[in-house]
Amino acid sequence: MFHMDDQGRLIRHWAGETLCVEAWGENGLRVRAVQNGETLDDQPGALLDKPSVQAQITLNEDTATIVNGKICGEITPGGKLVFYNQKGEKLLEEYARNRRDLHSQDCSALELEGREMKGLIGGDYRLTARFEPNKDEKLYGMGQYQQEYLDLKGCVLELAHRNSQASVPFVVSSRGYGFLWNNPAIGEVNFGKNMTVWKVQSTKKLDYWICAGDTPAQIHQAYMQVTGLPPMMPEYGLGFWQSKLRYQTQEELLSIARDHKRRGLPLDVIVVDFFHWPLQGDWKFDPEYWPAPRAMTNELKAMGVELMVSVWPTVDQMSENYRAMWEEGMLVRSERGMRLNQEFMGGCNYLDATNPACRNYVWQQMKKNYYDQGVRLFWLDNAEPEYQGYDFDQYRLYAGSNLQVGNLYPALYAKAFYDGMRSEGQEDVVNLVRCAWAGSQRYGALVWSGDIACSFTSLRSQLAAGLNMGMAGIPWWTTDIGGFHGGRADDPEYRELFARWFAWGCFCPVMRLHGNRDPHTPPLSNHGGGQCDSGAPNEVWSYGEEIEAICRKYLTLRESLRPYIRAQMQRTHQTGEPIMRPMFFDFPEDETCWKTEDQYMFGPDYLVAPVMEAGVTTRRLYLPCGKWESIHTGEQFAGEQWVAVPAPLDVIPVMKRVAS
Repeated sequence: MFHMDDQGRLIRHWAGETLCVEAWGENGLRVRAVQNGETLDDQPGALLDKPSVQAQITLNEDTATIVNGKICGEITPGGKLVFYNQKGEKLLEEYARNRRDLHSQDCSALELEGREMKGLIGGDYRLTARFEPNKDEKLYGMGQYQQEYLDLKGCVLELAHRNSQASVPFVVSSRGYGFLWNNPAIGEVNFGKNMTVWKVQSTKKLDYWICAGDTPAQIHQAYMQVTGLPPMMPEYGLGFWQSKLRYQTQEELLSIARDHKRRGLPLDVIVVDFFHWPLQGDWKFDPEYWPAPRAMTNELKAMGVELMVSVWPTVDQMSENYRAMWEEGMLVRSERGMRLNQEFMGGCNYLDATNPACRNYVWQQMKKNYYDQGVRLFWLDNAEPEYQGYDFDQYRLYAGSNLQVGNLYPALYAKAFYDGMRSEGQEDVVNLVRCAWAGSQRYGALVWSGDIACSFTSLRSQLAAGLNMGMAGIPWWTTDIGGFHGGRADDPEYRELFARWFAWGCFCPVMRLHGNRDPHTPPLSNHGGGQCDSGAPNEVWSYGEEIEAICRKYLTLRESLRPYIRAQMQRTHQTGEPIMRPMFFDFPEDETCWKTEDQYMFGPDYLVAPVMEAGVTTRRLYLPCGKWESIHTGEQFAGEQWVAVPAPLDVIPVMKRVAS
């Protein structure tokens, strides 16, 4: 039943299942299972190649154990997997209720298995993995979901990407383990009160990774080591990024950059948004509206400003690249009916980012039309991709059925640009991407939270999203300051939201202003890049003198924090540690920090408590052990207490840790 193979892996064969458990990284184990075959090493996932580690394996008549550092995995007589830490404390246990072990307390007529692979007619398997609930457990990570809960215990999460939703299936438990669902198939996880259940609709195997650690930071670092560390954030990532829904011409964009400099406002990046191209899939500037790209990038660089250019993965059927990409199999296919994947200002297919030939082809277009014109920063929009209707079972990729591999798409889309830019000698490659999966961080993915609403409710959800993205291993993260959908610069209520969001943006990994403001301006023409309209002005001076003064305050503060932020980003590059992280990350012994979800640490020294409700002028926050000082007033406070501090419109409560 049990044996250890020549690769040092624990193998169990039973009733057609092959189960493989092996040491993988520091204090980690990888678990795989298949039906009627050997383990599939060629299936896509997030893990890097196996590190050089060896396990201690003990084989008994009806049980087996495997130990790697601080984690021990046991296979029970009934075939159930149980994981322990180095103290012998149970971390996680499969949920099984069957008759096979009559002496077990879990003996049951329910006949539920911890690992269940049910055959699909004419296909592979529907997979369910069940685990026992841990009482009072808290769970963090899993990527970006539009809800305000930081602790995910009790939540049901879709294992699929949507605009503003990024499924990154790694979770950190308050019980001292981390768990990666290493399967890019479409599915769902339920962190229920009575059991945890992972399900996918179609797959070839079970594949997950689990590690043990004494602190959340230790668990997080072990995960980053097996999935990859992020590149160093370039210097322009430390400052302010200006954007709106479509600067419509080259001259308009340059005039905004010049105005920033004239007003003495810091500016590191300015953005050329979508439909600067003639057609989707042309991937080049429309010369009627952007006549001299090289001159534009040169002028911006002389001002110390980097140009970021939006790229979409949509390929219009009338575009110059469509025919070649269709003939060479570089486009996402439909299982049934017409091959269109999205219809927006033209019928389009998505490029197939899982196809290496497609990634190379697309990069060659980027190099010719953008990179050779001085562009060094890309905005990879629509990266989920945003299928028309999200009928996930309707699409087929080079790597397989979308149901089985679809969640890989944003990671491999980012990889196309990362590999291309690295091949040109660029060292620190970080691009803005509207989605991610596990491992995306190693391809320089800076994720933002998508096309979100302009509301305080949305603002609260973004805080949870950003913190859980960091815990899931995606440390480079940002939002559209002010939200994306709507907002009027002359609306007093919106101005309040904008001011609060802008102050919070100062303490996000990247400080980036963007949004689709009302009222819209009309298109410039009925052809090419002129046929798309634009949003209202969205510069810091668009919101009146009071708001501009608040923005100036936080732009200046961000510049003063530049050395600190640079040091934290260097640490993130070296260890994967998120710069924006929940309170318990730095204070794991403090129970209150595990319960506090509306404030966070910005690196080890700054405690940030955003104002996320309208009409608030005072903010209550919790101070952990040590001594703390308000960055606004200089007032000092002892730790391990709740305090109420002033929070007028121009103040986001931030405390700096005072060295003892």
